[in-house]
Amino acid sequence: MTSDTLERGSDTRGNDIDVVILGAGINGAGLFRDLALQGINCMIIDKADFGSGTSAAPSRLIHGGLKYLETGEFGLVAQSTLERNLLLKNAPHCVEALPTFIPVFSWTRGIGAAIRTLFGSKTAPRSRGAVLIKIGLALYDFFGSRDRVMPKHRLILKRKAKREMPHVTSAIVAGGIYYDAKISRPERLVYELVRDGLEANPGCGAENFTSLVSRSGGELRFRRDNGTEFSVRPKLVVNAAGPWIDHVNEALGAPSRLIGGTKGSHILIDHPELVRSLNGHMIYFEADDGRICLVYGYLGLALVGSTDIPSKDPDNVNCEDPEIDYFLQSLRSLLPTLRFDRDQIVYTYSGIRPLPASDGTAPGLISRDHSAPVIEAGGDRPFAIMSLVGGKWTTFRGFAEEVADSVLSRLGQPRRQSTRYLAIGGGRGFPADASTRRRFLDKLATGLTPARAEELLARYGTTSEAIAAFPSEHSDEKRIAGTADYSFKEIDWIVRNELVTRLSDIVLRRTTIAIEGKLTLDGLRDIAGIAAVALGWDAARREAEIDDVVLLLQKFHGQRLTSGVAEREIGKNALPGG
Repeated sequence: MTSDTLERGSDTRGNDIDVVILGAGINGAGLFRDLALQGINCMIIDKADFGSGTSAAPSRLIHGGLKYLETGEFGLVAQSTLERNLLLKNAPHCVEALPTFIPVFSWTRGIGAAIRTLFGSKTAPRSRGAVLIKIGLALYDFFGSRDRVMPKHRLILKRKAKREMPHVTSAIVAGGIYYDAKISRPERLVYELVRDGLEANPGCGAENFTSLVSRSGGELRFRRDNGTEFSVRPKLVVNAAGPWIDHVNEALGAPSRLIGGTKGSHILIDHPELVRSLNGHMIYFEADDGRICLVYGYLGLALVGSTDIPSKDPDNVNCEDPEIDYFLQSLRSLLPTLRFDRDQIVYTYSGIRPLPASDGTAPGLISRDHSAPVIEAGGDRPFAIMSLVGGKWTTFRGFAEEVADSVLSRLGQPRRQSTRYLAIGGGRGFPADASTRRRFLDKLATGLTPARAEELLARYGTTSEAIAAFPSEHSDEKRIAGTADYSFKEIDWIVRNELVTRLSDIVLRRTTIAIEGKLTLDGLRDIAGIAAVALGWDAARREAEIDDVVLLLQKFHGQRLTSGVAEREIGKNALPGG
């Protein structure tokens, strides 16, 4: 077997396999890990990279869904707050607590509208007053009491609220402070789930940039990006393709109408004064049109989101000019003493939420709960198809557990292991207290400066040990052009050890170098050169990969790379569709 085969798992193509999972987003990856841990031989296959679709476009929050209290989805809030608390324990290398400030503009408004929504109104509540917010936050604390790891909420009056958030408009009468969480590197966590599954069961396999070519009876045929093909005969197929679910079911010969997606867009702005004034908090606020928006510090930038627009084209989705204008105007209304303009925008991104089809319902009121409808075997198709519909990023583990139990029941296999308290990837063995952290960093800092050891631990968790010890031909002191934060050795380790297929995998998903606005054209050439040696690319392939990343960043993320710093294409009104 080649080293690539060993990396990706079993290569027994054409043989029977228990389960094929189509789609390697967060729900598919979570299920893959769970099934692998139970000894189920499965394959996870994605037409692009792991975690490259909707799962790469969230608000980067791990949260209970405060707004779902208004729609009466108490079960979803209960599960979400539990899973939030568990992720703070199981993925401490990339999930951390996020104190959140809610500006309050009245004392009693919104109660009637909230009651009507709770009982099925198709319009969203507006102007949530202090009484309503106090009730909501108390309920939120109650539902989040299982495995609690964060403080309870508090309501503060205007004077203290203005001290906490000095740039918030003086129109507020009070403020609420509660706790949720944020995830620094969601794309990496998706990859780590896949990696955990491969390590748990050598009989499992993972393929990215691999497309479904055809189904003939019970055999599925796939084609990799390099043109090679293979086929498998599964006992069960799980369709975890997110907004592409209906397209995949059609290709499997089982047409469906399960998805009615909405587009969510976000922007990241370079605004040091704003980030400092937030003091580690998120502001969760109601825009002038009643929609909920948010802003918080993310890797030194300010992340702003999100829109909620009906959309059915997940392959061509970007943050458009009207959405950018909406974000900037919302920030100006909320924080009138600060400047907000297009020239501050570093990066934009969008994704389609794979929500259940729901005619006539306002986008914000479509349920974020999950389900797994089954199309049973029929005709010449001997396997059932289970589709993973809806869900929130936060609840992936619980969703995976529910689906895995159903799969195990169909296969007549017992559950061997719970994932409830199982650490993920670089969260395994993560130093939980100051003294343990000091010992870990002292060990890691052999050959590294203390600051560099801290940087690697924050970025990769305990995986940083393998990176620091990796015998690369490159030095950790040699840095990628345009940034002092990423080394040649670090990138070399990623390319050789993290199932990298394309250059975009490195800069958009295994690292956050592009979203941080630290990628330059010279830096991209450095990274491409490292990848070319490790993956055997010739000069033509290397240049094609560079061109592909440049196009992706310009078309979908509003960045134009130059040999200096990333040029802010957004400020020039040059976004497609703008």
